[in-house]
Amino acid sequence: MIPGRVKAVLDANGLQALEFEPDSTPTSPLAAAKIGCAVEQIAKSLLFVGKDGSLFMVVAQGGRRIAQSKLKAVVGVKFRMTRPEETLEATGYPPGGVCPFDLPPRIRVFIDAGLGRHDVIYPAAGTTSSGVPMTFGQLVAVTGGTVGDFLEDGEAGPSSPAPAEGA
Repeated sequence: MIPGRVKAVLDANGLQALEFEPDSTPTSPLAAAKIGCAVEQIAKSLLFVGKDGSLFMVVAQGGRRIAQSKLKAVVGVKFRMTRPEETLEATGYPPGGVCPFDLPPRIRVFIDAGLGRHDVIYPAAGTTSSGVPMTFGQLVAVTGGTVGDFLEDGEAGPSSPAPAEGA
């Protein structure tokens, strides 16, 4: 079931989540298979914590890796990916179902520009069994995120097989 706070954002923006059986979309490859889209159309949300305690999220194409050097250049601190319990505590969403909108204000959101190559992308809707079909422009508007290049160069292009990573 889609969390009420996510449903409110979806309703306010004319969006509707796709819902599937429990725990069926916790990774980008599984979500893509369930939705019937390319892995790169899955907008995975990854939460990081800076050495200074700051929190920031990168929304990126499924199957692609974050370039630590590019992200560090933007956030200005060393960082690590949050542990599952930290992700749940900070966002209210479980790993594999992290929704990139309606986050606490202290979490800065960065969106990889590569998602803009797709007509439709699918972030999670706060559960490990959901996806929200939306455009790149809608994602940017709903999250208020900063668009940039945060991915490793030359990895898993739009038609290449991708490694299993969290959606």
